[in-house]
Amino acid sequence: MTGTFLNVATVILGGLIGLFFGSRIPERYKNTVIAGMGLFTVAMGLQMFLKSGNQLIVLGALIIGVLLGEWLMIEDRLQHLGQALEQRFSSDTKTGAGSKFVRGFMVASLLFCIGPMTILGSIQDGLTGDYNLLAVKSTLDGFASIAFTSTLGIGVMFSSIIILVYQGGISLLAGQLSMIITDPMMNEMTATGGVILVGLGISNLLEIKKIRVGNFLPALAVAPLIVWILNLL
Repeated sequence: MTGTFLNVATVILGGLIGLFFGSRIPERYKNTVIAGMGLFTVAMGLQMFLKSGNQLIVLGALIIGVLLGEWLMIEDRLQHLGQALEQRFSSDTKTGAGSKFVRGFMVASLLFCIGPMTILGSIQDGLTGDYNLLAVKSTLDGFASIAFTSTLGIGVMFSSIIILVYQGGISLLAGQLSMIITDPMMNEMTATGGVILVGLGISNLLEIKKIRVGNFLPALAVAPLIVWILNLL
């Protein structure tokens, strides 16, 4: 859990720095920074997708995953959590799912929790106590938090709650996961996460088309499950 706590601390620290300097940055610069982060997120997602050994597995995982996500209403639940935090801690005059607070919370929560470093680093931390990989991720997340908080506001900092629950949960289950997840499973999970990141960049950062990205999250669990089933056939 040490790496997870470090990650949470760097996101909060980066957020505080972003809040302090954010008011000094003109709005047009902030919009350009968001666009740049959006392009980077899409590029990173595409790179992750290319790790797939069978792209049909990714497609199947996304279809099944989004059906589960819509049924579980993950996106709505994340938005409601963001709105509850906003009402408690933010003085922003615009509230609701379209507010800057909720947008920052959603973007940061998804971005910081998707990717191979999150899974591998949390397993490594929980299994051996070695948090070097999560330390690298924490550094990257810290700088991203500075950029996002300066443009999207304090909602970004509250993504640390999701990081604590998600990464911490994986670390606690590390022993079981390390015996179950194989390299092909990790590759397809990574590729599926890449597609979700592309959707995140298009929807929440570049704002090209609204996509309920949060409802795709179950696909991260479905992808390795499909690999496991195919290996049994």
